[in-house]
Amino acid sequence: MRFLLSSFLLILWIPASAQKKVTLSGYVKDAASGESLIGSAIYVQEAQTGVSTNVYGFYSVSLPPGSYTVSCSSLGYDTRTQTLNLIESRELNVALEPHTVQAEEVVISDVRADHNVESTQMGVISLTTEQIKKLPVIFGESDILKAIQLLPGVQSAGEGQSGFYVRGGGPDQNLVLLDDAVVYNTGHLFGFFSVFNSDAIKNVTLIKGGMPAQYGGRLSSVVDVSMKEGNNREYHGEGGIGLIASRLTLEGPIVKEKGSFMLSGRRTYVDIITKPFLKGDAKGSGYYFYDANLKANYRLGARDRIYLSGYFGRDVFSFNSSNFKAHVPWGNTTGTLRWNHQFNDKLFVNTTAVYNDYNFQFSGSQNDFDITLASGIRDWNAKTDFDYYTTFNHHIKFGANYTYHTFTPNQVSGKSGTTELQPNNALKKYAHEAGIYLSDEFDIGSFLKVNAGIRYSWFGQVGPYADYRSDGNGNRTDSTLYAPGQLVKSYGGWEPRLNLRFALGANSSLKASVSKTYQYIHLVSNNGSTLPTDIWMPSTLLVQPQKAWQYSLGFFKNFFDNAVETSVEVYYKDMRNQREYRAGYTPTSLRDPELDLVSGTGEAYGAEFFINKTKGRFTGWIGYTLSWTWRQFKELNFGERFPAKYDRRHDISLVGSYELNKKITFSGVFIFGTGNAITLPTGYYFIEQNLIQEYSKINQYRIFPYHRLDLSVIYTPKGNTNKRLKGSWAFSIYNVYSRQNPYIIYVDTEGTLRSGASVKVKQISIFPILPSITYNFKF
Repeated sequence: MRFLLSSFLLILWIPASAQKKVTLSGYVKDAASGESLIGSAIYVQEAQTGVSTNVYGFYSVSLPPGSYTVSCSSLGYDTRTQTLNLIESRELNVALEPHTVQAEEVVISDVRADHNVESTQMGVISLTTEQIKKLPVIFGESDILKAIQLLPGVQSAGEGQSGFYVRGGGPDQNLVLLDDAVVYNTGHLFGFFSVFNSDAIKNVTLIKGGMPAQYGGRLSSVVDVSMKEGNNREYHGEGGIGLIASRLTLEGPIVKEKGSFMLSGRRTYVDIITKPFLKGDAKGSGYYFYDANLKANYRLGARDRIYLSGYFGRDVFSFNSSNFKAHVPWGNTTGTLRWNHQFNDKLFVNTTAVYNDYNFQFSGSQNDFDITLASGIRDWNAKTDFDYYTTFNHHIKFGANYTYHTFTPNQVSGKSGTTELQPNNALKKYAHEAGIYLSDEFDIGSFLKVNAGIRYSWFGQVGPYADYRSDGNGNRTDSTLYAPGQLVKSYGGWEPRLNLRFALGANSSLKASVSKTYQYIHLVSNNGSTLPTDIWMPSTLLVQPQKAWQYSLGFFKNFFDNAVETSVEVYYKDMRNQREYRAGYTPTSLRDPELDLVSGTGEAYGAEFFINKTKGRFTGWIGYTLSWTWRQFKELNFGERFPAKYDRRHDISLVGSYELNKKITFSGVFIFGTGNAITLPTGYYFIEQNLIQEYSKINQYRIFPYHRLDLSVIYTPKGNTNKRLKGSWAFSIYNVYSRQNPYIIYVDTEGTLRSGASVKVKQISIFPILPSITYNFKF
């Protein structure tokens, strides 16, 4: 470990004068809107070398002095080629013109055509909103997270849920970022939709293997979402009117070609639609969600730019009857302030301050009994990230980040008449989290490309906190009290990351990666309850952090001039300190939740197969995953290992899009997945006239397989290009053959012990065939 760190530091201090070179650097932007283009390819033909722009459109490449042909390309844009006589270092900013005709409808890479073969990264896929909007959707709402779940290695949490599982990891093991702000809850409408409004989103990148060193705090994956910056030349708008929700986005210059803004809003009208149909006690009940995205940027000078972005979203559910009332609001708030500075043609820095907050509350009342259930997490975060492009074309990244967490775990309080129930645990928990990292990407000849990184992470729980000691009957006998800010317990460790790419020819490569990750916060679910009891918990004096090693090996090959991409990846993941509730836990317990958690291990392994056609009128992909996911806890299932709830042996996705002409595009999606593992009652008996259920081993059974077919047609009327208002119609059919996929499985007992009782396993399905229509417009 010390040798690796020393090697990185040595690279940073290599004198640039060791070999005379000049540097070509600059930014790549959209010529029409001024938006920076992420992942654009800069290729120098004579040197047979190239680089990609970073997330802010910046690039840098060093070359010996001479005459070069430099081409710049990005998906959906015309390639621009220039001949340059490089005598000294210079800046070259490139503005790419969008294609006037879109012939590539469903493509999942916005960089150079052979990037999947040439890059060191494994399991990295980027999606643009233009690609996502071509896919069939439910209720007419395009969904970024639903599109991600069509990729190999990514599994849906179930019908109507926005959560997802990556390579055997739980939903909390995915780091979801919106302009660098962590999104802790990604669902609207009880998980049927995600919080991401596609009109406000610029780019989405999924990293499911070989996580780069700049990311930390999660074991499984990163979903990095970037919002649009806004058009800095003209005012524009776009939106859509759907069956249950409508949206509107406005963008334009603050100062022409110096600053811009983007403002986007969305609201559902489910409450308005259903109100006339509510009868009797249900009157006054309802549900709605809304969200808003804002982003603004301003260029302070040639080398400085500031960004301000934010998100605010809420779901509100209410139920009112004569004897029971409930009010359930929840949502996310994020804010990001970012400063970009270019020191010179080799060094670029991004400094960011982030605020994010997630809170959930359930309030219910019946007669004279009131109960409130609340949870949440709030973060204050600061980070700085450097990109350093050395004279020898080493791309070095280094930086640091710090987060102050405030956790409000599962808090239950209530009142019955004059009697009040209060939890006997600390209401909040506090923690510091920090990390530093260093990584380098470089070539060793034309055969081997290396991306090596090291990260050190640290986590500290601080007071106020009370550590109680109890006797065998649960009575408290002693305690240790920690003052505000006093360190209670700390954890930390080194996280090495290594990605290797071995070139096997012009169109194929072999890649390998190994990474170690720590996760210091935990989302713990109680699968036996229908109440919303998923809570975020920090690592504490009693709860150790999760950690994992992941190993991946992949073969990548392109055919027909990179028109068809193929890959096979195998992986193995070893996870420690996994969390579950103890057996018999009830969510209304007034104890501190950390006292009811048990620790165990996890293991996941599998293979992912991917075929992706990126060119021509017909585009799309086939993804197949074969996988196993296991958990083992000493206190659960008699200590025997058991399949995780999201253990899914087979997972298949078929995605296709066909452009019939400029007016009509057809798309289709077919999904098949092995049913989730569940625990069911296997016997019943009476003790003192009380019916007792005897359950199987944990997740011993499986529900029925999940499969469905979705189809859509996008119709763009003739003559749209000559109008200031451009519109298109999206017609979708969700679940074409009305497959009754299980949403809830339950056991129904009929009859009595004396007359004879029958036990049946039944299911509830929520989505039959669902047609939808959406009108999308731009002006």
